[in-house]
Amino acid sequence: MRILTLFLALFTAMFGPTWAFAAQPYPTKAVRIIVPFPPGEAADIITRLVVPAISERMGQQFVVDNRPGASGQLGLTLLKQATPDGYTIGMGQGGNLSVAPHTYARLPYDPLKDFSGISLAATNYLAVVANTSVPFKTPAEMIAWAKANSGKLTLGTNGEGGYPHLAFEYLARLAGFTFLHVPYKGASQITVDVLGGQLQMGIGSYTSLSTHVLSGKLRLIGVTNDVRVPNKPELPIFADVVRGYDMRGWFGFVAPANVPRPIIKRLNEEINRAMQQPEINSKLVDLGLIVANQSPEWFDKFMKNEDVKYGKLVRDVGLTPR
Repeated sequence: MRILTLFLALFTAMFGPTWAFAAQPYPTKAVRIIVPFPPGEAADIITRLVVPAISERMGQQFVVDNRPGASGQLGLTLLKQATPDGYTIGMGQGGNLSVAPHTYARLPYDPLKDFSGISLAATNYLAVVANTSVPFKTPAEMIAWAKANSGKLTLGTNGEGGYPHLAFEYLARLAGFTFLHVPYKGASQITVDVLGGQLQMGIGSYTSLSTHVLSGKLRLIGVTNDVRVPNKPELPIFADVVRGYDMRGWFGFVAPANVPRPIIKRLNEEINRAMQQPEINSKLVDLGLIVANQSPEWFDKFMKNEDVKYGKLVRDVGLTPR
């Protein structure tokens, strides 16, 4: 017995804690999912939709813990500090994991060092809408008009350095036009001013703007997805005329760094399985989301690529980290 004990200790020392965790059942108690946003926001809705399915499959409760504050930084800081044993995981999104590292001078976490990707849950896209009096209707016409009227195209966003602002800045740089950015404190006033003609265009969630588009009060110019939206193939995409343009938002489950890989893989399998259940999938689609089922390794690489893209874009735009 002494020899066996010594052998197991040596094996664990050689191959690390991953092997030791893999030999134990998981989970054996409740798992906390930190959502760094208030109830009712997209990240919270996605999490609460999958929780019953993964709880049933894995035989333990998965408990949603909303920790809003500082644009998601509070909740993600708590996640960073959690024990890396798989019993505390979190929901992140592009804004606080890919954009914030380049727009904040001091961030209490490093997304690429402090977290491991579990599963990219869903992506979303933004809609660029215009007042119906503008002299263009399509992405190509809008770009041509903006080039012919340098700096005169007016666009409202929910703030400088935010995802909508960067999404349009990226489009302008790839397509080679300039525009006048008008930052707002919230999205609702943008819609009011585009409807009233004070602004030519605005950019925001298609779900929140679709009522005005479908009623004909606003003109949809295009969406920021790089491929046709599966359930809305009629929506025009800028990528048709601007090669390489893709500015999808995203939501994904992450864990503290150093959670054993077998646990990461198990969570990935169960979350992906839940996201593909027809009743869950259809609810997400209704919210304007596109379900994404990828491996943890794919998600880690995706986050690295997003970090590079947004870092370059923030530098190109000349934004000073706040």
